[in-house]
Amino acid sequence: MISYNSKEWWYFIFKLHRGDTIKTLFIFMLILAGFTALVAWLELYHWKLPKDHPLRSLSLLHTSLSFVLSLLLVFRTNTAYDRWWEGRKLWGGLVNSSRNMAIKINALIPSSHKEHRDFFRKAIPLYAKILKSHLALETTRLELDSEAHPELGNLDYSKHLPNQVAMLIAKRLFRVQQEGIITSEQLLMLNNELNNFTDTCGACERIKNTPIPLSYSVFIKKFIFIYSVTLPFGYVFNLEFWAIPVVLFIFFVLASLELIAEEIEDPFGGDENDLPLEKIVGTITRNIEECLA
Repeated sequence: MISYNSKEWWYFIFKLHRGDTIKTLFIFMLILAGFTALVAWLELYHWKLPKDHPLRSLSLLHTSLSFVLSLLLVFRTNTAYDRWWEGRKLWGGLVNSSRNMAIKINALIPSSHKEHRDFFRKAIPLYAKILKSHLALETTRLELDSEAHPELGNLDYSKHLPNQVAMLIAKRLFRVQQEGIITSEQLLMLNNELNNFTDTCGACERIKNTPIPLSYSVFIKKFIFIYSVTLPFGYVFNLEFWAIPVVLFIFFVLASLELIAEEIEDPFGGDENDLPLEKIVGTITRNIEECLA
């Protein structure tokens, strides 16, 4: 995710960053410019249509459809942003739950029980790290965590890794309670924080595994395409070859909104504007180490 100063207008207007949509749409815009130029030449110099030809009224269709298209794009971008913001809230909740668990463990488990404290100091941030990799859908689960953790026991990489880490934490909590270090009431209090871990994982998986319905996404793309390629037929009569920059600008605005929605609808990927999960995991790791040092 990019951190920026929203007040720097000149920087945003003239600076092309790596994720700028104009780079993605450049080839399409070149093709559309050539197509518009061809339509302009045909209408102005080859077809020589009369002033009362129905094709001259095609711009009325675009005026009517522009309102419908704007509503579709607003809904599309709002839905994508809701998914992005929900993902951020979920990971913010995971940070808080990790801190709360570490603070409670620090207060309940004496420093003389170094084995248990060291376990939780490594296992709590490991859950966040495993969840980040799990949501990124890396090519193989063996790459989810390259470090060895013999103190946690063996992890089966063919199974759901976040659940395994949560189960290891749960087992250690019950072991600490059975050894008489904490009471049953204190175990229940710690278990609530662990439940928040799995709730966060399930909610993130819901976002990751439930994309925008295919029919809706396909319809918007087709709508933008048809709308853009028919613009030259109506605009050339009034703008002649000036229709080329006008059509390109309209296409750029419409297609950019769709590209932005595509980029942020999956907040757990590796795009430039996705959530900074690596930094969040680093924050959790530092906080837990401070609490359980």
